[in-house]
Amino acid sequence: MKRSEKAIIIGELLDEMYPETPIPLDHDDPYTLLVAVMLSAQTTDKKVNEVTPQLFSAANTPQEMMKLEVSEIQHHIRQIGLAPTKARNLKRMAQQIVLAGGEITPDWEFLESLAGVGHKTASVVMSQAFGIPAFPVDTHIHRLASRWGLSDGRSVEKTERDLKRVFPRDTWNRRHLQIIYFGREHCPARRHDMEGCPICSWASTKKRKREEKKKW
Repeated sequence: MKRSEKAIIIGELLDEMYPETPIPLDHDDPYTLLVAVMLSAQTTDKKVNEVTPQLFSAANTPQEMMKLEVSEIQHHIRQIGLAPTKARNLKRMAQQIVLAGGEITPDWEFLESLAGVGHKTASVVMSQAFGIPAFPVDTHIHRLASRWGLSDGRSVEKTERDLKRVFPRDTWNRRHLQIIYFGREHCPARRHDMEGCPICSWASTKKRKREEKKKW
């Protein structure tokens, strides 16, 4: 089966399973979404949602964030991974945004120039805050795209290009969230029963199934 044919079937299944695709990170606007996504690196969305209320109570705009000391920011986010680095980046990011006019704008170059913001984070903000088609690739999506044979898994960048080729542009914003939900609920990284998986059971090759089973 061609990748494009697999993608059609996978898309239909995901639309049926996840007709609604709420953003798993709590936020109120593009800036708070940007902060939450930045904090989510190497940390669960659940943990981010536990710490952001206190952080946003202290500062929910770049103008307020830049006034905080790095130590204050770190105190608010101390429960999450890489807190010292993220605190410094939040302070610097706020300063950059204020110097640029004080607003988050839907501009790739601007977003990716901000401290602590990479292409994936910028993609989430562009797609979920501004509705601009993008396909953020996290660990779940990278893993599943490889398992399903939609990409060779050589790099996150290659996976993003491959997925953009096989899924229609107008589905990207919901499709990346659907794959994340599916990965969390049905397609774990370890000890995955591929034969019992709604998608891996037919989309994965026999070779891939054997390789995955050896990891058990």
